[in-house]
Amino acid sequence: MLRTHKLGEADRIVTMLSRQHGKIRAVAKGVRRTASRFGSRLEPFMVADVQLYEGRSLDVITQAETLGAYGALIADDYASYTAANAMVETADRLTDAEPSIQQYLLLVGALRSLSRREHGAGLTLDSYLLRALSLAGWAPSFQDCSRCGAPGPHTSVVVQLGGVVCADCAPQGAPKVDADTIALLGALLSGDWEAAEAAPDITRNRANGVVAAYTQWHLERGLRSLQHVQHDQKASG
Repeated sequence: MLRTHKLGEADRIVTMLSRQHGKIRAVAKGVRRTASRFGSRLEPFMVADVQLYEGRSLDVITQAETLGAYGALIADDYASYTAANAMVETADRLTDAEPSIQQYLLLVGALRSLSRREHGAGLTLDSYLLRALSLAGWAPSFQDCSRCGAPGPHTSVVVQLGGVVCADCAPQGAPKVDADTIALLGALLSGDWEAAEAAPDITRNRANGVVAAYTQWHLERGLRSLQHVQHDQKASG
């Protein structure tokens, strides 16, 4: 489930991402009543098997069975909650054009990971964003030059050009990024969690800035939820 909003006195319109049919908007009748049979199964971040009745303008949800009860576990932790909101907003934006089972599986896996606290919420979000954008056709390069393909490593990152760029391709004033940050970005993209978890806070923050800029650039309209994301801080001691 991506998002919901109220309809009338007791109903909700639910926007969901399906495995086979892309994004679906449907009415869940009576779910705001305390006696609703499946209201909690249709909250954001939940994964459910849903049956629909085809309506005139919107389909009507007739049954919902929980497959992944991630909502309450995610909402119980602020960092996970803000990260999940950014994830579902991104998925909502990236799946407008056509169905993508890869985007569906990526989102479900990321929400499951958040609910289990497998990795830091900020790292999980940044990895999800890089992978989701890659599936959408905007794969960044953090090794070879994204413009001419010159072998890396390179130290300049230009989000408008798709990642790292060599000295010949870098525009004047292009921001420099240290090697540790570039390595973390590559780890997040490839799913090297051992390397990602070992990164210090300062490197995580720098990588997060690059990921946020890259995401905002390619989605054109900014993600509202990104401004509320709580970033990871490694425990000391």
